[in-house]
Amino acid sequence: MAEERKQIGRVWLWLGAAILLGIVFFVARTLTREKLPVHAAAATRNTLVATISTNGLVEPEKNLEYRSPLATTVRQIDVQQGDHVPAGKLLMQLDDITARARVASAESALRAAQATDEATRQGGTQEERQSFTSGTSRARLDLEQAQRELDALQKLQATGASSPSEVAAARQRVALAQDTLRSNESRQTTRYSPVELARANSAVADAQANLAAARSVLQNTSFRAPSDGTVYSIPVNKGDFVEEGKLLLQMADLHHVRVRAFFDEPEIGRLAIGQKIRIVWDARIGKEWHGHIVQLPSTIVVENTRNVGEVLVAIDDADDGLLPDTHVTVTVTTSSEPNVLTIPREALHSENGNPYVFRIVNGDLVRTAIHIGTANLTEVPVLSGLSDGDTVATTSVNGLPLEDGAPVKVVR
Repeated sequence: MAEERKQIGRVWLWLGAAILLGIVFFVARTLTREKLPVHAAAATRNTLVATISTNGLVEPEKNLEYRSPLATTVRQIDVQQGDHVPAGKLLMQLDDITARARVASAESALRAAQATDEATRQGGTQEERQSFTSGTSRARLDLEQAQRELDALQKLQATGASSPSEVAAARQRVALAQDTLRSNESRQTTRYSPVELARANSAVADAQANLAAARSVLQNTSFRAPSDGTVYSIPVNKGDFVEEGKLLLQMADLHHVRVRAFFDEPEIGRLAIGQKIRIVWDARIGKEWHGHIVQLPSTIVVENTRNVGEVLVAIDDADDGLLPDTHVTVTVTTSSEPNVLTIPREALHSENGNPYVFRIVNGDLVRTAIHIGTANLTEVPVLSGLSDGDTVATTSVNGLPLEDGAPVKVVR
């Protein structure tokens, strides 16, 4: 019995020694464990600003383009690129010989169409009308003569001096003369059908339109400024041959320009009329312009490899510094929320769609679930899970992963 109690005592002694050794090992390991160096940041309240940046193209609000109305040569250029010109200033002249020839040909065609229309409405040309009148007069005289002969023969027949066959022949001549007279009179008054009259009238209208077009081409071989502005593009030289429709000159009022910005399709839903815009041009370091959205996309277009919507931006402080067709960077402020608890974006982690952070509590990492709002490029709004001043780890200095419960030291 005593021996059994001794064995039980030895078991408990060894068990106690093992537990003591485990405690000593754990304490020693804890005291000697190397702390993970990390960068950290405090949860603070800020104004959270969300922005989107993209590319844009500067364009005049009202652009004036001059194109060649026909294939010809450039006779004279009276301005230079960059010139500020007043309204009415002669800008460029094209060779107009071909245009003048077209006007002359169109005028001749109009006169011919008008003559044909007049002749159609009046029953023929003057010569034809004179011929018809002469023919009608002869037919009337022939009818009168035939009628007299018929009357004379009828009197002779009554006395037996003429035969019935002679009277019948005379009646036939009268009938023939009447038909001839009616035919001539009808040709004078109804020679042309309504369709022929309409065709002649349409020919006049076509000739008038052709003449107006020819005169317009002639007028457009000489260009003048319709209003004050700046000539910013002259892609041709004096003496150049230019095809019909060739762009010759562009001018605009450069105090009134806008930006056509190209936003990727997923970002369009965050845009709204009136949102503030910041504009930067790489050619003017340190200079920026400001504006606002005035028109949202009405459709999606393909721009190189991107599906984009075109947004029009009015510039609030435009000056001569922004030139047409220059490429700029456009940044839109989509939201601005004051007094929002935020953390750096680097501090945010996610598992199965659930966001969390590593708080630093008494030198150790504590995994903490949080609820967040819409983040921007650098900051994340925290709706719950953290308090003002809480410190969160962002990244480790040596690249090792952050783990719940790991001891850390903050590296500034």
